[in-house]
Amino acid sequence: MSKKQKTIKQQITLSGVGLHTGNHVTMTFKPAPVNHGYAFTRVDLEGKPTIEAKADYVFDTQRGTNLKKNGVLIQTSEHVLAAAVGLEIDNLLIEIDAAEPPIMDGSSKFFIEALEKAGVVEQDADIEEYVVKEIISYKDPVSGSEIILMPADEYQITTMVDFGTKVLGTQNATLNSISEFKTEISAARTFSFLHEIEMLLNNDLIKGGDLNNAIVYVDKELSLDTMEKLKKAFKKDDIKVKPNGILDNLTLHWANEAARHKLLDVIGDLALVGTRIRGKIIANKPGHAVNSAFAKKLTNIIKKEKRNNVPRFDLNQPPLMDIHKIMSILPHRPPFLLIDRILELSDKHVVGMKNVTMNESFFVGHFPGAPVMPGVLQVEAMAQCGGILVLSTVPDPENYLTYFMKMDNVKFKQKVLPGDTLIFNAELISPIRRGICHMQSYAYANGKLVAEAELMAQISRQK
Repeated sequence: MSKKQKTIKQQITLSGVGLHTGNHVTMTFKPAPVNHGYAFTRVDLEGKPTIEAKADYVFDTQRGTNLKKNGVLIQTSEHVLAAAVGLEIDNLLIEIDAAEPPIMDGSSKFFIEALEKAGVVEQDADIEEYVVKEIISYKDPVSGSEIILMPADEYQITTMVDFGTKVLGTQNATLNSISEFKTEISAARTFSFLHEIEMLLNNDLIKGGDLNNAIVYVDKELSLDTMEKLKKAFKKDDIKVKPNGILDNLTLHWANEAARHKLLDVIGDLALVGTRIRGKIIANKPGHAVNSAFAKKLTNIIKKEKRNNVPRFDLNQPPLMDIHKIMSILPHRPPFLLIDRILELSDKHVVGMKNVTMNESFFVGHFPGAPVMPGVLQVEAMAQCGGILVLSTVPDPENYLTYFMKMDNVKFKQKVLPGDTLIFNAELISPIRRGICHMQSYAYANGKLVAEAELMAQISRQK
């Protein structure tokens, strides 16, 4: 039985301070529609710009996984995203009035609690899951950090950390099922070494830090000067080192809490792939840089496989729409009506078909003696399928016209010749709003991908 996508039942707000800025931050989790994924909205900026949680937008991983789109930033996104993945929430809008989410206690615990309080509900759409069929790996040539993804029955993660210090040593952590995230991983707090804390303090960072939201491993002698800086930064009268090598006023939840937090970071960073994963991750010395690089690699692999995964349809079955029904919806007419049938139609996708014959008018001049369907007409046919999709959302489609707004990432892979049967598959990239349809479209013939494009069109009522 297929699993359904999930979002939250109602919005919920929580507040705190940003770890590096020290600024007060208010963040609101809101329900999102199917196929929305995760996205951040900066409500403190003009126009309230939105940044989708995608690997393509990662621009810096120095002190967290930071996203940037059109100059708008979201910093340290990983703890929030890990909570969403840990509760198997697929669609979530995160409104925030600053660049950096609140650090809370340095883990995902408080985000988990807020999302559960809001309530997790199923939606009327199946989940999209990437099923790993062969080993995928990435290794950072400088640090030696490596991530391997292999086939498994469910999403599993193992992290192995070794920072070459006696105080921390070598640690491992394993999550055998994402259902265990809340109890086994979510409360694992972020950590740092004393030498890193000194550098951050000297650069006027970690303004929101205290001994309750970061484990500090003392990997060097604690000088009087450093101790005074820590007292001031953490607002403490006295600071000492515990026998286990961490600063006082904090007790480890687990002996391997550092490895568990690294596992939390892996989950949060790989949320940027944008789909659930069925496979086992083995991460050796993971960090935000290698995690994000692997997320980008996996994203590209999934995109490529999706392009090459030619859908199959029984063309002998009666179509959902024949040419007469299509003409009652679309304003186009021969010779510029370029789809013959609609095979599938939902609120988020459409599948159309065109039989390419030698009788097409464009073959007269394109080209004499070597007939090839023009690529621009293949794109137009895909757009007409999108027209069916968006016009199906209004009660009187005959009173509307469709207009192109833009096309991006257009690629032609194979020639389309007389006798070919073209199948067009278009899926919404974002929900239809104000009559605007933004979709990813593919065209197939003879079991191969022949064209693809990202298209945007808008319907307008005829005057």
